[in-house]
Amino acid sequence: MEEKETKYLEDLSRKVIGETTIESPSLDFTNAVITRINELHKSEVTVYKPLISKMAWILIALVVVSYIIFFASKTESSNWLTSVDFKILSKINVLSDVTLSKTFTYAILFLALMFCIQIPLIKNHVNKRYEI
Repeated sequence: MEEKETKYLEDLSRKVIGETTIESPSLDFTNAVITRINELHKSEVTVYKPLISKMAWILIALVVVSYIIFFASKTESSNWLTSVDFKILSKINVLSDVTLSKTFTYAILFLALMFCIQIPLIKNHVNKRYEI
């Protein structure tokens, strides 16, 4: 049974392959492909769009100016600040029992150093990437 199927499939494949013609691309096929690739890779100019819009800046400025005017125009003295007892803050020692090993301290310092080095490098990379 398997031999008959195999022979039938072989005959069928020879018949199908024998009937087909060899296709050849047009003469300008390579140029057409390269042209399409170049069209895909054309870089688009990145349009600068600020994170905070002008209206948001105007709103922030208005809020700041209104707070300044409101608190500067107040003529009466604020005695509530002098009545607050700040001695209680000196009694709070949240981190008094925490001890850090030298290895951990060096690791944190190294991490901070690498962070300070990488920020200018990443900024430079992004600036070069978005150059016009």
